[in-house]
Amino acid sequence: MGAVCALAVTGAGLTGCSGEDPDAGTNGVGKLPADKIHAKTRAVAESARAVRLHGTVAAGGSTYTLDMRLKPDGGTGSVAAEGTTFGLLRVGEHLFLKADAGFWSHDGGDAAAAEKLAGKYVKVPQSDPVYKKFSGFTDKDDLLGGVLSLHGEVETDGRHEQAGVRTVRITGGEGSGGSLDVSLEGTPYPLRLVRAGSGGTLSFSDWNKDFALREPAKDDTLDYGKQLPTS
Repeated sequence: MGAVCALAVTGAGLTGCSGEDPDAGTNGVGKLPADKIHAKTRAVAESARAVRLHGTVAAGGSTYTLDMRLKPDGGTGSVAAEGTTFGLLRVGEHLFLKADAGFWSHDGGDAAAAEKLAGKYVKVPQSDPVYKKFSGFTDKDDLLGGVLSLHGEVETDGRHEQAGVRTVRITGGEGSGGSLDVSLEGTPYPLRLVRAGSGGTLSFSDWNKDFALREPAKDDTLDYGKQLPTS
């Protein structure tokens, strides 16, 4: 009777018959040391023309739920935090924020001003604290440069799968420093990140898929002035 080859599902992914090449049909990045995988996936992410990023990020004592599409000259999408959701759009240096009246009037804000701002793209002055607080969510290089970091010694942690795509996982600090799943198919883009210290989980998709990025129409835009209401 011929030998039977059994596949076993383990915590590290799928293991095959002795002698099988786990990298057969892949882009080969899984053969690299963990630090080389990390460097390579960060490099291809940096050079990509566009990406969609969605998930959660903990920062400054708050947890933000992001769904952003980014490219080098700006980004667009939505951010949810503390029970409210607002839209962000940045084209070059011009940042716009779009939200309902509840966003603008919470914490005792001016109700009349809030109604005026509701549903409009509000141009955020670069000198306003809101610009500094939220423009980073629209900056591809800054955002990816920060979130793709792993802390501690980087090691590989088996083969996995994200959205039907085979991945190799790398971790920092034996898992406590975060983990990153890197595609084993095509270009080795990062596909999923679990940040260190309960810092959130992010998924990446639509690499190099272009999207329209333009300033809103003038009749849909308000220039609030020197400073936005506290938000």
